[in-house]
Amino acid sequence: MKQYQDHYFKRAKAENYPARSVYKLQELDAKFGLLFPGMKALDLGAAPGSWTLYAAKKAGPKGFVLALDIQTTEQEFPENVTFLVHDAFEDSPELLALMEPHLPFDFVMSDMAPRTTGHKFTDQARSLELCERARDVALRRLKAGGNFVAKIFEGPDAKGFQESLRPYFDKVRGFKPKSSRAESKETFILGLGFRGEVL
Repeated sequence: MKQYQDHYFKRAKAENYPARSVYKLQELDAKFGLLFPGMKALDLGAAPGSWTLYAAKKAGPKGFVLALDIQTTEQEFPENVTFLVHDAFEDSPELLALMEPHLPFDFVMSDMAPRTTGHKFTDQARSLELCERARDVALRRLKAGGNFVAKIFEGPDAKGFQESLRPYFDKVRGFKPKSSRAESKETFILGLGFRGEVL
C-alpha cells in the first residue's frame, strides 16, 4: 500500500494519531462546530482510531465516544472511549447494552469507505450504500439538535444522498477538507440540527 509522506501524514505521526484522517474531522469541526465538552459521540467505522481520539479529546472527561469497527486496532484510547469490534449496522444485545446508558447521541460520524475495486461506479455505489446505512443509524440514535457527518465518494449519487438528509435536518452541507488529498474522490456530507423525528 502506497504511503503518502505528506505534511498531514508527518503531522499525524508527530501528534500520535494513527492516521492523517484526523485533520479532516478537525477541519469539519472548525467549520461546523460539531464537537464540544461533555458530548456523546458514535463513531461508525472507527479503526484505526484517529477520529475517535480527536472526538474524545474534544468531549473531555465528562463526554463519551462509542467507536465501532469490524476491524480491530492496536490504538490505546482514553477512559472516555469504548472501542468495540462489531458491525456498526448490527444491533446485537452487546451493542445495545453498551449504547443504552448514552442514548441519544449528540453526534454520529462515519469515515467509512468500501474496499475499492478500481472501478469508479462500483466504488461509488458501495460508498453510497455505506452512507445510507450510516444515515439510518443516525436517524435512530441522534438526539434532537444533533449532527451527522458521512464520507462519500464523489459521483452522481452524492447529490441524491445529500438531498435524502433534508427532511430530517435543519441544514445539509457538503464539504471537502483541505487535508483530503487533491486526487481523492472523497467528500463529506453533513446533516446539522436533527429535527428529532423520522418521517
